[in-house]
Amino acid sequence: MKTEILKMLRETEGYVSGQELCNKFGVSRTAIWKVINQLKEQGYVIDSVQNKGYHITEAPDVMTEEELQSCRKTKWAGQEIAYFDEIDSTNIKAKELAEQGYPNGTLVVADQQVSGRGRRGRSWESPSGTGIFMTLMLKPEINPNNASMLTLVAALAVAKAIKDVTGLEAQIKWPNDIVINGKKICGILTEMSAQFDYINHIVIGIGINVHNEVFSDEIAHMASSLLQESQGKKFRRAEIIEKVLEYFEEYYEIYLETEDLTALTGEYNKILVNMNKQVRVLDPKDEFEGKAMGITAKGELIVDTWESRKLVSSGEVSVRGIYGYV
Repeated sequence: MKTEILKMLRETEGYVSGQELCNKFGVSRTAIWKVINQLKEQGYVIDSVQNKGYHITEAPDVMTEEELQSCRKTKWAGQEIAYFDEIDSTNIKAKELAEQGYPNGTLVVADQQVSGRGRRGRSWESPSGTGIFMTLMLKPEINPNNASMLTLVAALAVAKAIKDVTGLEAQIKWPNDIVINGKKICGILTEMSAQFDYINHIVIGIGINVHNEVFSDEIAHMASSLLQESQGKKFRRAEIIEKVLEYFEEYYEIYLETEDLTALTGEYNKILVNMNKQVRVLDPKDEFEGKAMGITAKGELIVDTWESRKLVSSGEVSVRGIYGYV
């Protein structure tokens, strides 16, 4: 009931009468009053006017299930939400929920991770109250060989969402980093459980630095946050999450039509920070340099070297001018 009341208050421009809420939920005015007080205790600013009702004027920066569900506009992404104040890893929890039968589109969100991970087993700083730590769980009927492209779909969704909410020019560093002004704001980690030609589930973990004021010496030269890049402006993390889900649902459904990125390459390349830049590719078999020319429909990075055109499907890619590569 709390979620639905919050949703009604959000979607109504004026006041919602107490009697209207009573009639809708079949409860007493006292029950409604208790819920309103609970919301106020959580930080929501709600005007209460006799004979007019309730009107929400301000929402706190919280990521509770009620908050996320009340502002959700998607059809299926985030229909089920599991929120935790503290967790080891949202990816680990999402895998557990997938095995327990939770549906496609289940979202796991945490205020703090104690064992957050990035690509290649690197740790991800996840202090309380500063970032977005979320994992979207999918159960797609696609070829496992095409699953890696979902990292690029997610990157596109995150970059677009950040631009919409903050106005900051977010770009993608192939394949899974979101950067602003040459510094990393977000990392994406996609993991899959599959059997031969069948996918059990895919989890897409997204970590966004939102309110971080400082970073450890190890990563301070390459990491930043939305707070730092906006000169101290704060954003509601739930609003960013909702917008990420909206864009992901849109782009994911486009991807499913062809099971590749044919319809998304143009949009992706427009915000690809690698585009037309000198890059160094640390391939497991070889190391080479060249000029990045965008991505293929399969999500590979196109790199023109002095001798040939190469398609990069994995490996570390450094971009001149980004993260200290000169």
